[in-house]
Amino acid sequence: MTVVTPIGSARSAQPDTDRCTVVTAAEGVPLVTGGSVEYANLDYAASAPCLTPVADALAAALPYYASVHRGAGHHSQVSTDAYERARRSVARFLGVRAEPADAVVFVRGTTDALNLLARALPAGCSVVVFESEHHASLLPWEHPDSRAGSVVRLPLPESPAAAVGAARAALAAAPEGPRLLCVTAASNVTGEIWPVEELVAAAHAEGARVVVDAAQYAPHLPFSLSATGADYVALSAHKLYAPFGSGVLAGRADWLREAAPYLSGGGATRLVTEHDVVWNDLPARHEAGSPNVLGAVALAAACDTLTPRVQELLHIRESALVERLRAGLAAVEGVHELSLWDEDHPRVGILSFVVDGLPADLLAAALSAEYGIGVRDGLFCAHPLTRHLLPRGHGQAVRASLGIGTTQEHVDRLVGAVADLVARGPRWEYAEADGRLVPVPDPR
Repeated sequence: MTVVTPIGSARSAQPDTDRCTVVTAAEGVPLVTGGSVEYANLDYAASAPCLTPVADALAAALPYYASVHRGAGHHSQVSTDAYERARRSVARFLGVRAEPADAVVFVRGTTDALNLLARALPAGCSVVVFESEHHASLLPWEHPDSRAGSVVRLPLPESPAAAVGAARAALAAAPEGPRLLCVTAASNVTGEIWPVEELVAAAHAEGARVVVDAAQYAPHLPFSLSATGADYVALSAHKLYAPFGSGVLAGRADWLREAAPYLSGGGATRLVTEHDVVWNDLPARHEAGSPNVLGAVALAAACDTLTPRVQELLHIRESALVERLRAGLAAVEGVHELSLWDEDHPRVGILSFVVDGLPADLLAAALSAEYGIGVRDGLFCAHPLTRHLLPRGHGQAVRASLGIGTTQEHVDRLVGAVADLVARGPRWEYAEADGRLVPVPDPR
């Protein structure tokens, strides 16, 4: 039964952050210039590496791995127990209100969660969303299968206070009936933290509900439905140090309970006859098919490890690294950080920037091949926001994102590498292959 109590959980007697390490390759990464170096992973916002307690929990679960809920065998029952314990762990992590008010539905990730909610809206629901959202929270409401009656995209706000005012005004002007505000908790482009509690209060004053995209916030800081008053929250396991295809939509049960299943199939059904179907209640109603039990166990192990105390301690460390990185890059001529609001606005460990004279794709390729640094380049699935923030003459940006495995050496290496590249350019030749710039030749 070790599988059903995730190793490294909040109930562990070990010191707060002792087990907050990530699984990484022991050997370094090869460089085109010769030799190798420890990999500097600065791409946590795309997918965070696996926490050691998550790997331990999965190792414990694998010998008992079986399909859940509908099996009489011992391993199926153990896996079912682990799956439902995982749901309770996620509920604790997200401050989910007690049943039957709230529900926790396992999905494939944040994109899946918000598409599920878009299809569970009351018919004709008015949706308000900012242009600054990630595509996962910007686009589902306009999908042909969404039940939204109208969708209002708000322009990028000049300040947090302006965001609150614009959201309230848009919700007040929406047609009578159900209304929903969708907002991110932390930007995946700039790392800036949005005023979630103030937005929730404004929306509730207009009789609207709020769904929060916490994919980039929850890996860094505690998020609670109860504390913020938000109605729904969505996140992805692979951002939260549990790199398997799992995620969650948690929040008010009534809309989800009344909606037709997001997917039709086994598990979502209570009774099927020649002429009729009786659908299950929550959460099975929206978990058709064979659930991803290992993904749920992995997500729960991460949630149990990242207690509020642990996250607060990690955030202190991360904030110092972020400020070191920002200060270092600001001292390099031609580097411009992307920011929506004031430079002192609170943020998580995400920083996007451009370098005059160095295209983002070339910069990212050179950082990888010549310095062993992993970053992201592009528009980060937030095209309207990123394009708005880009200085004139730049078509894309580079994003560095930090997490539990980031060290001061990683940060300093990035700053030094960018300074080197500004001073003398790449030392290698690069050419496009399969849509990416790659070293030519590549001796690795």
